[in-house]
Amino acid sequence: MRSSGNQRRYARSVLRRLAVIKVAQRVGLPLADIAQALNALPSSRTPTVADWRRLSAAWKRELEERITTLTQLRDQLDGCIGCGCLSLKACPLRNAGDALVDQGAVPHFREGN
Repeated sequence: MRSSGNQRRYARSVLRRLAVIKVAQRVGLPLADIAQALNALPSSRTPTVADWRRLSAAWKRELEERITTLTQLRDQLDGCIGCGCLSLKACPLRNAGDALVDQGAVPHFREGN
């Protein structure tokens, strides 16, 4: 609604939801994930501390997984870049799960590809 001075006024529940969205965006969560989490909250009331704890616990697990993956990629980065083969036995950056690595670091033609 608007005030007599034509300023927009928002309900506390709307402002709290906006705060949740901004925090979630700041930690890098996709908008689709944020929307899904907010849709699970009752729309008839302001999100509570308990609601936030539940949402943030799930988001923390996801962020920890991302941090672990990014840390592994960072630590393995120097072993892959510049080699040219793109077929290292442990290359999570370019060719993870390479089934032809035992045939050497050269291009391979497979029937049907």
